[in-house]
Amino acid sequence: MTIRILLIDDHSLFRSGVRQLLQREADLEIVAEAADGVEGIKRAKEYHPDVILLDLNMPGLSGLETLQLLVQDLPQTAVIILTVSEEADELGQALRDGARGYLIKNIEAEALTAAIRRAHKGEPVIADSMTAKLVAQFRAQPSAAPSPSAPAERDRLTTREREIVQCLARGESNKEIARNLDVAESTVKIHVQNILKKLNLSSRVQVAVYAVEHGMSGEQG
Repeated sequence: MTIRILLIDDHSLFRSGVRQLLQREADLEIVAEAADGVEGIKRAKEYHPDVILLDLNMPGLSGLETLQLLVQDLPQTAVIILTVSEEADELGQALRDGARGYLIKNIEAEALTAAIRRAHKGEPVIADSMTAKLVAQFRAQPSAAPSPSAPAERDRLTTREREIVQCLARGESNKEIARNLDVAESTVKIHVQNILKKLNLSSRVQVAVYAVEHGMSGEQG
């Protein structure tokens, strides 16, 4: 099955390079490109791609604003931020807004194609250099009073779902979770869908962020 990709970036030379790279892969196809957020949203609605590669720093509509609208209009599409920014604040905000992944533009070609395939399967993809920054950012924040709805959301999770939330916070794939918990991969998929519904979230990455924010990641501070 071919993974259909939309590339949104204001640098034409970069878009050309990514296109040439992905053309080498039989299962990856760029179906459209856009030079800014407004055009990107238009193309997304027109082509309904499986994966969107989105730059953060663009003129006019920002990458984060574009992301919010894309997630709202096309919730089933995996949006991967592909940027030069290594700011933890932008990473955290992008994940909260529904990005499936956050990659840095100096990524190796093989790592990018693998990340696209993983994101298409529903797995979070975050640059290794950013994962540590994300955890450090949340740990450095002063403990805030939990929102009134947070305890109720957590209480709806079963013991097994809480275990899977911890696995998601570590960035584990369904296969890894299934192996670690000694259950079928199909069972993990069902649990993940139930977790998303109970926490009112739209992606595994958002679950991971939620887990860190609410002390459910299993990490010791």
